[in-house]
Amino acid sequence: MRFLNKTTLVTGGASGMGAATARLFKAEGAHVFIVDRNEAMARETAQAIGATALVGDVGDSKFCDDAVAEVVRQRGRLDVCVNAAGIIARATGLDTSDEDWQRMLAVNVSGVFYMCRAAIRLMKAQGAGATGVAGAVVNFGSIWGELSGAGALAYAASKGAVHQITRTFAIEHARDGVRVNAVCPGEVNTPMLRSAGRAVPLTDEQLREMGERVVPLGRLAEPEEIARTVLFLASDDAAHVQGQELFVDGGATA
Repeated sequence: MRFLNKTTLVTGGASGMGAATARLFKAEGAHVFIVDRNEAMARETAQAIGATALVGDVGDSKFCDDAVAEVVRQRGRLDVCVNAAGIIARATGLDTSDEDWQRMLAVNVSGVFYMCRAAIRLMKAQGAGATGVAGAVVNFGSIWGELSGAGALAYAASKGAVHQITRTFAIEHARDGVRVNAVCPGEVNTPMLRSAGRAVPLTDEQLREMGERVVPLGRLAEPEEIARTVLFLASDDAAHVQGQELFVDGGATA
């Protein structure tokens, strides 16, 4: 077990890729804290896997500080922070409302920054010790932080910002023993892909056709495939990986 007795915090951990990540960390021996604004889903997922639910909005800096403080109160330290919380608005630039733009930045950009800041501040204070490792942070970027495309300007801009947040924190805290990297999924079979921002949710057949059409490997990724990459980046197997964006996209960015 790579994370036996380690303490892990996963934002957006109630569903989709965040929930898959939380489950795998738990299976690898970690004590897991799930952070999500959906209280019912957070508590349901936490109960199902034996995790602890912390309910709140990552777009609130005080909540992020308080969440990390609560982890320390219960466990004494934080070893891994995964920022998987995110939302999407499907609109062209001209059709993006002020409300959608601000909400996208609040969750996808500010939420990542606030939680990174709180977690890294703690990890730096913990110190690297004899192992040379003070902690690991894995942010969820996206292929849309790298590629251009019509119809989701705010989302693409927010993920580009996450990539820069990741790189900069990685440079600033490498000598503190804090590793910071990003996983960048392509199209993944999640509730967000199926229904978020859509007037009518996609059917299973439509999702299958999407995978065949847009992914070189011919299918959508499953949440567990992204989660396994997160665990790699957070583990000692990636001890010399710093400030990187690891694309898990079936070849879309090749």
